[in-house]
Amino acid sequence: MKVVDSISALRTTVNAWRLNGETVGFVPTMGNLHDGHLKLVKKAKAHNDRVVVSIFVNPMQFGANEDLDAYPRTIEEDKAKLISVGADAVFLPSVAEMYPAGLDAQTFVEVPGISDSHCGASRPGHFRGVATVVTKLFNMVQPDDAFFGEKDFQQLQVIRALAHDLSMAVRIHGVPTEREASGLAMSSRNGYLTEAEKATASAIYEEMQRVKSSIEKGNVNFTALEETMIANLEAKGFKNDYCQVVNASTFQAAREIDKELVLLVAMFMGKTRLIDNLQITR
Repeated sequence: MKVVDSISALRTTVNAWRLNGETVGFVPTMGNLHDGHLKLVKKAKAHNDRVVVSIFVNPMQFGANEDLDAYPRTIEEDKAKLISVGADAVFLPSVAEMYPAGLDAQTFVEVPGISDSHCGASRPGHFRGVATVVTKLFNMVQPDDAFFGEKDFQQLQVIRALAHDLSMAVRIHGVPTEREASGLAMSSRNGYLTEAEKATASAIYEEMQRVKSSIEKGNVNFTALEETMIANLEAKGFKNDYCQVVNASTFQAAREIDKELVLLVAMFMGKTRLIDNLQITR
């Protein structure tokens, strides 16, 4: 596996593959890789001749009081994991390489509408940071295909929108959420949880399954379902950020006429913010 830390070296590597007629898949990450990330790499390997993985903890998508400095950085372990699943190159840019003029002078990308609610409302500026860094990475790698986990469902839809709206040739693939045996969605932030908190956190998935089953059986009292789920989780020690059934395309509150829905959830367990979702077809 090739390790590169500059845009020029990355482009030299990718251009050599292109000259051989090879296709390129791309998996952008912030590192501290788990089985969910490795699943994305495996999917990319199945679709493409070559796979690039980036590891960059993007300061633009962190708010002033968020966990940028504490975010786990495990580069050597990450490299070993990427080699084990056959990644062809890993791109490890510095902040200066990505934002040479500094964050305040950086041109940015913002996806209107879909970026404003849920995680966008809870974390102002977050999706601007995501959209900007992903656009830059797409321009650097110029992949045929890019792979993202469905756990970050709103992020996935933001990226689909920016690729479409900016006429990018890249194909965006959503990959189903990888879960622990308990049902807890795999996340780098799970490492912040104590063992007791991690055991309790599985209740999010249990509650989501209950709501999904109820809707599939014909229950359209979405507000009541949301309120019951919040109450059940708060009784277990969670603090609610949001819990809502929405139209999967518009992210507006679900209505009886909507058929494709998503249950979006963000909960705090202690200081750790956990997000998850379930797609529901009525």
